[in-house]
Amino acid sequence: MSFHHAQQIEALNEGLCSLRDINVSFEFFPPNSETMEQTLWQSIERLSPLKPSFVSVTYGANSGVRDRTHKVIERIHQETELQAAPHLTLVDASDEELRQLARQYWQQGVRHIVALRGDVPAGQPNPNRYASDLVALLKSEHDFEISVAAYPEVHPEARSAQADLLNLKRKVDAGASRAITQFFFDVESYLRFRDRCAAAGIDAEIVPGILPVTNYQQLLKFADFAKIRVPNWLHHLFDGLENDAATRQLVGANVAIEMTKVLAKEGVSDFHFYTLNRAELSYAICHALGVRPSL
Repeated sequence: MSFHHAQQIEALNEGLCSLRDINVSFEFFPPNSETMEQTLWQSIERLSPLKPSFVSVTYGANSGVRDRTHKVIERIHQETELQAAPHLTLVDASDEELRQLARQYWQQGVRHIVALRGDVPAGQPNPNRYASDLVALLKSEHDFEISVAAYPEVHPEARSAQADLLNLKRKVDAGASRAITQFFFDVESYLRFRDRCAAAGIDAEIVPGILPVTNYQQLLKFADFAKIRVPNWLHHLFDGLENDAATRQLVGANVAIEMTKVLAKEGVSDFHFYTLNRAELSYAICHALGVRPSL
């Protein structure tokens, strides 16, 4: 072995050592069919050995989806050792309904909630109730651990980037312990945002939300809805792969692995993966980061 190769291996090993103290969490959504339910539980079983800090379950605006969220949370608590964190939104519920839900979750053993305002239905006025109000309400009921949302590329409804930042500070000041970002592909936008949060006195962890890409057309719809910039280099990477799912998966995994490694080298130690109920890419990315099942 040449001296140059030995140096390369030593540098690689040092890089892996620096990535060992990584914490991960995963987001799932409640299934709406028997097939999707099987996929969800297979994914939970696959990712559980990675010992995530928590797993979150999204929450819809209608009662049917809410009931499915509750059932998924309950089953995770009953059948796994994972900490399950339900999403909770306030636009579709009164304060008293939210308090009842908070008490119900606490009695079930839930100690972590992802607190969100939720999307205001089209045609309805802004209710002038915000995620910071929900954080305060939950904290007044029990000492929940609370995660909130953050937007490196600014919330689509925010008046300005500064107003969006002040809104995040209100959520943290109300009792949130971490902020999970909307997904992004411009690493620099996340790093600049993290710096701005620190300058604004936001002392909560700003956890990057990572979306491993498998369906590029679906990604474009998500990005358009959330006003997230999709860089040209990503368009080029997926160009011509419309009918090649296997290669799309490899490309998507590589993009996310490179992003997370850069972020880890910039001091990020916590990552939240939007799994879309699929385990394969999230598992591969975690493996590359050094997050692996304990022997």
